[in-house]
Amino acid sequence: VPRPTACPSCGAPPEQDEVFLHCPNPACPAQVRERLRHFASRSAMDIEGLGEAVVDQVVTHCGVRGPADLFALTVERLAGLERMGAKSAANLVAGLEVAKGRGLARVLAGLALEQIGEKLSEDLAARFGTLERLLALADAHHAGDAAALAEVRQIEGVAERTARLVLDQLGNAAVRAQLAALAAAGVVMEHRGAVVQQVAGIAGKTFVLTGTLPSLTRPDAEKLIKAAGGKTSGSVSKKTDYVVAGAEAGSKLTKAQELGVTILDEAGLRALLGG
Repeated sequence: VPRPTACPSCGAPPEQDEVFLHCPNPACPAQVRERLRHFASRSAMDIEGLGEAVVDQVVTHCGVRGPADLFALTVERLAGLERMGAKSAANLVAGLEVAKGRGLARVLAGLALEQIGEKLSEDLAARFGTLERLLALADAHHAGDAAALAEVRQIEGVAERTARLVLDQLGNAAVRAQLAALAAAGVVMEHRGAVVQQVAGIAGKTFVLTGTLPSLTRPDAEKLIKAAGGKTSGSVSKKTDYVVAGAEAGSKLTKAQELGVTILDEAGLRALLGG
């Protein structure tokens, strides 16, 4: 198979990244379309009515080149597109307005930055609360402050390479320009969930949940623990600090007893949380 000499979408000469060839042109129409599709997807900004066909049209006919441009689209402009009509155009504009309020985690996930997927986006937003604080950390990292890197590494599962990559990307001029344009368009750059507030006895501790709790679902209990600075895990080990056990706890409870891990019921967890 002959090696391609030009991107089929924009004509730019390809560059090699290890074994893969890629188009280096960020303004390449194919790349723009793909980034917008991801930005609008359910795992990111969840923009109702902005499917693949509509993305193609707004790029081709409305001059959309980045996520922020989407929020400048009007009913009048959209209604002139093929198979759109006034009602569909109004629904899309309403969907864009709703998407503005989805919060920082969805924005970070929507930018498709390397290693910053849905989970890490949520963890970053929950821990640091605002885009302003994240950008301040990136600035501190760029200035050589090792504490900035260490703070990101406190998120469970984040290795040094990932933490460095996160801060480097948030310090990138092109990424910052996108974030600034989104903020100027009225997109909320704060976390919509509970921001981490360190609680003594929970912060830095690892919890395993098992069984059915009387009034808390497992996701709700995990959110409370993480909001207090704790971590959750799916398996019991010597590194586990607490097992929160409900009805029909099963093998995790047995293993915790064998390892001498402290076992809590829902009331014990609430007591640690301070409520």
